[in-house]
Amino acid sequence: MPTDSQTFESYRPLLFSIAYRMLGSAMEAEDVVQEAFLRFAPVQDARSAKAYLTTIVTRLCLDHLKSAKTQRETYIGDWLPEPVLTGDSPSAVAETHESISMAFLVLLEDLSPVERAIFLLREVFDYPYAEIAEIVDKSEASCRQYYHRAKQFLADRRPRYEPSSAEQHKLVEEFLRVMESGDVEGLTEMLAEEVAFYGDGGGKVPAVQRPLFGRAAVVRFLLLGVFRLLPAGTEVRIADVNGTQSILFWGEDSLYFVMNLAILDNKIAAIRNVLNPDKLTYIRQQWLRDNQLERLASKR
Repeated sequence: MPTDSQTFESYRPLLFSIAYRMLGSAMEAEDVVQEAFLRFAPVQDARSAKAYLTTIVTRLCLDHLKSAKTQRETYIGDWLPEPVLTGDSPSAVAETHESISMAFLVLLEDLSPVERAIFLLREVFDYPYAEIAEIVDKSEASCRQYYHRAKQFLADRRPRYEPSSAEQHKLVEEFLRVMESGDVEGLTEMLAEEVAFYGDGGGKVPAVQRPLFGRAAVVRFLLLGVFRLLPAGTEVRIADVNGTQSILFWGEDSLYFVMNLAILDNKIAAIRNVLNPDKLTYIRQQWLRDNQLERLASKR
């Protein structure tokens, strides 16, 4: 029979996945999961443990979002989720990539915390309404209403981007090549006509304060701003981040920023630049840990 600790660890990926989607922050999700572990008490069976732990994590997230509301309202510039490695990474976040894309997580911010919890538990994690009702302490009928209202709100706004693929990887490599050469025409051709650029510096590092829209504005900013101002010796790495191809800009062991690319019809439709150093700690740890694991595996 598994110990309480083993039972908890078996559900840790699920709990983190719920908390991350609720909060949009990997570090805060880790804190919530750790708090759930401290509150975890012995239960009779694994099924009860799953429901019990999901309830703890969801309610901790709801409490956290109440206190985070003021912080989000006073946030300097665009708020973007904390990036996480996905794809084939050993520490990849579970479940479907569409529900973890940056565009989708930003969209969830427009839902109330309770709507967000009910929608995610039903739509992404496939919990039955009866169980969701107990988790959020609402009636089953209310949960159905919350879910359908949230789904209707998201229906026309939900982003339609393509998951990462080998073809996208080639596109990102070409993107880097034309950026390095300063090829204006080549870069323009790679961008969708209504391409959008978002930057999140959190007021701690320079970043665009408002989104940029359209090829001309984005091309100008990329060539004259982002890439031109990179420190000498900057190394770039392509990785699957939040379900889409992204570029990590490194200086030794320091991660400068993550450029998340949303691709549709083989065109770059949106670029989300995460520069806030507070939001780069988790993905930096993921990258270093996963690369260490790869090195150890290659030695065997």
